Amino acid sequence: MKREAVFNHEKMFTYIRGFASGAKLENTEAALIFAREKHMEQKRKSGEPYITHPLTMACYAMSLGVRSDEILSACLLHDVVEDCDVTLDLLPVSNNIRRSVDLLTFVKEGDEKTAKTIYYNRILSDRTATIVKLIDRYHNVSTMGGVFTKEKIFEYIEETKDFVLPMLEKATLKYPNDSNLFFILKYNIMSMINSLEAAIDAYTK
Repeated sequence: MKREAVFNHEKMFTYIRGFASGAKLENTEAALIFAREKHMEQKRKSGEPYITHPLTMACYAMSLGVRSDEILSACLLHDVVEDCDVTLDLLPVSNNIRRSVDLLTFVKEGDEKTAKTIYYNRILSDRTATIVKLIDRYHNVSTMGGVFTKEKIFEYIEETKDFVLPMLEKATLKYPNDSNLFFILKYNIMSMINSLEAAIDAYTK
């Protein structure tokens, strides 16, 4: 289902670029331009330009006080390898960021449950990848309504409960300095899930 865009991706691009330039976040500046170029022709299921997704993630991270060049870059590049036929060596960022993007790129290994278990365990091994995945999940669950089918929404919620939230709990122990950030992300993710479940339940009664 196509719906009207909520955010102006050009304004978000300009905002992030200005912030990155002022803070001398060289990887973020390079990632921003590269991501827009690679996602240029892609659309989200809502009909919005795909680039709104990584841009919104980066803006959301910044609103939470994230100033890490690595995290903001990975937010912008997290889907490029998986969705744009781009290899890691082409990413115009540091090797640490490339590693984080690699961990965020889903590769199916064995059955679905096994593949997801391996995927989320790998992400947890890297602080940057963990934070980016949680931001990614929050943005995705916050934009599913009116776009995905009821069945797809429940499938996504189930994955969140089975894999994402347990990863978040482990991350709180593994990366204690980020506990406040994880608290906010958990609250936002759970709020969206509860709202979606309640809305679907009320609609189907």
